[in-house]
Amino acid sequence: MASITAAEYPRPSWSVIAAASVGNALEWFDFVVYGFFATTMAKLFFPTGNDTISLLLALASFGVTFFMRPLGAIVLGSYADRHGRKTAFLLTIRLMMVGTGLIAVAPSYATAGLFAPVLVIIGRLVQGFSAGAEFGSATAFLAEQNPERRGYFASWQFASQGLTTILATLFGVLLTRTLSVDQINDWGWRIPFLFGLLIGPIAYYIRRYADETAEFRSMQMRNVPSRLTLKRGKLRLLISFGLVVLCNVGMYTVLFMPTFATRQLGLSASDGFVAGLLTGAIQLVLIPIVGAMTDRYGRLPSAFLSNLSILLLIWPLFYWLASVPTFQTLLLVQATLGVLLSVYMGGLPALMAELFPTSIRTTGLSVSYALSAALFGGFAPFINAWLLAVTGSNLAPSYYLMLAALISLVSLTVTRRFAMK
Repeated sequence: MASITAAEYPRPSWSVIAAASVGNALEWFDFVVYGFFATTMAKLFFPTGNDTISLLLALASFGVTFFMRPLGAIVLGSYADRHGRKTAFLLTIRLMMVGTGLIAVAPSYATAGLFAPVLVIIGRLVQGFSAGAEFGSATAFLAEQNPERRGYFASWQFASQGLTTILATLFGVLLTRTLSVDQINDWGWRIPFLFGLLIGPIAYYIRRYADETAEFRSMQMRNVPSRLTLKRGKLRLLISFGLVVLCNVGMYTVLFMPTFATRQLGLSASDGFVAGLLTGAIQLVLIPIVGAMTDRYGRLPSAFLSNLSILLLIWPLFYWLASVPTFQTLLLVQATLGVLLSVYMGGLPALMAELFPTSIRTTGLSVSYALSAALFGGFAPFINAWLLAVTGSNLAPSYYLMLAALISLVSLTVTRRFAMK
């Protein structure tokens, strides 16, 4: 790769952040809103006569899309490393719109029988294939804007997911407070999916006029096969995989919390969504601040601090929530979790990007993230619901978070040797 200095990088503008972040937020919005409305989707598309089994089926259909992510990561990630980050994330947003459209117009089981859940699952699989490379292409695009501010720019990858949480939970609050349960079941649940479908072209337009990164344009060798990425970078892939486990489990546990609040704590659906809204707002504000700090003080100190804090505090937090199941307690617990996750995720995209050279960066990021999401993140709501049903303990979600924190802690301890800088 031709060497370029920091001074030769074009000065990034807010349009660069918008190109990656707005599109990324909408990609994840379409993805996340399905999880927020899991109870409704269970009734409409997976009726079994048993509410718990229906919910597990709905959450399994949420998780099954994560099996498509590794395939999308390999195919589209390799495409991005050959043809550019911009080209790849234009393709991913088109695919996400197709998947969202299928879900938005899907008839219910009562209307179309088995065709209804099949159509929903196909839509989810298309979304999963698209999302498989969204993380890698958007993160690489942001991380390659300016090497001296890599932490700040790359942090918008996860900050934009905070925007996703805000959008999805706002819809949850508005719908649950203005519509009856019957109205939500009849047509209200389609509104957020239609919103994502209608806003998609705006995100596509913003991305279309973004410039390709200077780092990619300067790269001389662009035809590195995906199999070489997997063969030569196995340890880097494994480390990157482990680093993002805590992020995946944490984010999808937050996604599960509205269901947890209503089914386990006896709170209203709107209470659960408001708590999620607070978490998203914290992430949107705090993650870029932490990302900028890691450019000055390093990626690892904040990651170690937050990881250890989650490991030590998550069980007491859930114990308190189970003992005092009030809206105020839920807000404080989710706010604390939001802060701790934000500190961990602030420098994480840059840290992962620095594990891989430019020629295989998107593929490496996409594959490691997709595998972590498939094995740990996507089924987090399902695993949490299953653990709650099996153990009968409202502390069950904390066990899964503690396991994720341990895995990521091991990866952090060996990261320094393999980071590119």
